[in-house]
Parts: sequence; C-alpha cells; structure tokens
Amino acid sequence: MSRSRTQRFLVTSFTPDGTRRRPDDLIVEEPMTIQLDGHLVGTTMRTPGHDFELAVGFCHTDGLLDGHAVTGVRYCANGSAVDTEFNVVTVDTGGRAPTPTPRLGTTSSSCGWCGSEQLDEMSERLSPVPDTDPMPLEVLCQVPAAVAAQQRLFDATGAVHAAAAFDRSGALLMVREDVGRHNAVDKVVGAMLLAGNVPATGLGMFVSGRASVEMVQKAWAAGFGTVVAVSAPTALAVEAARRANLVLAGFVRTDRLNVYSPERLA
Repeated sequence: MSRSRTQRFLVTSFTPDGTRRRPDDLIVEEPMTIQLDGHLVGTTMRTPGHDFELAVGFCHTDGLLDGHAVTGVRYCANGSAVDTEFNVVTVDTGGRAPTPTPRLGTTSSSCGWCGSEQLDEMSERLSPVPDTDPMPLEVLCQVPAAVAAQQRLFDATGAVHAAAAFDRSGALLMVREDVGRHNAVDKVVGAMLLAGNVPATGLGMFVSGRASVEMVQKAWAAGFGTVVAVSAPTALAVEAARRANLVLAGFVRTDRLNVYSPERLA
C-alpha cells in the first residue's frame, strides 16, 4: 500500500522580492504502534512508508527478537488495518521471542539513553563486530554526496533524515528517509534483515545529522563495521563504537573527515 508522505499547505513567504502566497510540501508525521507477537512494544513518531521494515528493524536493534527469525509482519493483528489507519504493525516470531516490556510514552527523535550503565548492558548483549579490511577513507568521503542525490523527501520538504547502507566501494545498497533519524536507521536494518543480509559484516551505515549512541547501537546490533555521519558524534557514541570495534567517522565531507573510533588508525 502506497501512502502520501507529504501534505501540501499554502504558506506566506517573505523575501527581498516581496510577499507572496505559495504552496509548500510538508513531511507527514504520524504515530506507529509496534507489536511483537501481539504484545505492545511501543509507539514511535514516523514518516509513513517502509513500515514493516521499521518495525522489524526496531525489534532487532533493541534486542527484542533475541535471535529468533521473523516469520511474518502485518498491519494490525487485532482488527482492521483500515480502522487503525495503517498505524499498527505486528512483527511475528511464532511466539518464540520473549514477551517485550512495553515502552511507556511515545518514542521521539531523541534517543532516550541515560548513560554508561545502558552501554554496559549493551556490551553484555552484543559481541564486538569482527575485524574486516578497513574501508578507504576516500570512499567514506564520497558517501554523503551519494546519499544526498537520493534524498527525494528531503529535496521536497527539507524536514527528514536519511540512513543508508553502503559497501566498501561506496556503492549504496539502500537509502531510507524518515522524520526520525533512528527510524531511518531501523528501516535500513529491517530491510536488510528481511532480505537475509544481517549481520551486515564489512558494510557501512550512513546517518544524517549527528551520530548519537543510539545510532551506533543500532549499527552494532546489525553487524555494520563502519558508521559515517555528516555531523559530530557524542562522547558516549565514541565509547560505544570503540567497544564495538566499529569505525566511526564524523564531519564527513568530500575532502575531509574525523575518525573517532578506533582511537588510532593503523
């Protein structure tokens, strides 16, 4: 099912050339409730589209699947999808995954982490990613521009983030956009998991904006070896990346970047 991800409004523009009324496309933001085997996981604000990927990616990167395979994904397991306006998605594992503890409240674009204690818990759940041949730094510098060329929703609205998976040649494997940075990443992870391409060993994850610890956690959970961000990482994100054996690069431009993890490049 295809749903509109933009909505047109009439706005008043003030420019040096004068004042005029004109149409403007704005990004749609709606709540989506995620269920796992019929049990509530939580609700996130998202841009409609790739909803199944988002739900699967969220469950995987949060460790809710506990290693069990996804056997199905559907809208609204408890009634009509139309009645819930296609805003409830259930991920099925045949009841094999542990019953999730519901997140109270709505997940926003902020990560909701509270510090190093959760980092310790994540380190217990996830093993460091395996060593692979490092990606050439010049390849990492090319990724943001390549992603920007495919950010159609951003071109139309200027109000969404992007995430992308890429290989060591810099080729983009997929690009996803969403009003939430974490949702864009989960959509990429979910798509790859459903295609049987997780763990993403030797691949890179691009994120627009800053690299928060949640972005690193999601990449780590999916097995990516490299995270590239157009802005800065947080201190906790750097600590997480070093524990994960991830390469973490920030402020990536066509001719420069900062490498925050590992501490030293070979």
